Amino acid sequence: MGLETIFGTSAITTKLNKVINWGRKYSFFPFPFVTACCGMEFMATWGSHYDVARFGAEFPRFSPRQADLLMVVGTINHKIAPILKRVYDQMCEPKWVVAFGACASSGGFYRNYATVQGIDRVIPVDVYIAGCPPRPEAVLEGLMLLQKKVDTEDVLDRSTPLLVDGHVYSESRLIHVTPPVNTQAAHVVGAHEPQGVHHWEGEEHTNGHSH
Repeated sequence: MGLETIFGTSAITTKLNKVINWGRKYSFFPFPFVTACCGMEFMATWGSHYDVARFGAEFPRFSPRQADLLMVVGTINHKIAPILKRVYDQMCEPKWVVAFGACASSGGFYRNYATVQGIDRVIPVDVYIAGCPPRPEAVLEGLMLLQKKVDTEDVLDRSTPLLVDGHVYSESRLIHVTPPVNTQAAHVVGAHEPQGVHHWEGEEHTNGHSH
């Protein structure tokens, strides 16, 4: 039994945004950018017990050109930040980003010169999932809230999506959904914090040499 059995030869009217976003939110192809211990929780969530296939996101892709959901799982330091940005830039639009766990969201307890204090200093983030590591239930809640966010986006102008149910935080206060973001990645890591500024192309000196 399919839709043809239910509707027969009847016509269905809908909005273009709704039908396209419906397809997008149930066909995520996640790229797991795993760098640290949160990877264990990612693997546990994507195992058979929690059945991520219910949300259409069970098929990870390990090429950024075949993925549309970047899952940043673990700590990002300044040395690997340019690689993260390159992976993000190689993904085709539309694309979304999830900060998986405390380290990806805010640097976690690594408050030092080597760690990027949140991946939103490098690339735009759609959903932040708290926890060290986050529980699988929190990850699934973040995935569902991302689906709701995608469902409210304007297909022609993704820079102006609506917030999920008008709220920034989920009921459990573990998931944070961002307001509209600029989908262009930043050029400098830690540009908002002087101690975190790191020039990927080398720092120019008065003698004209760079390192």
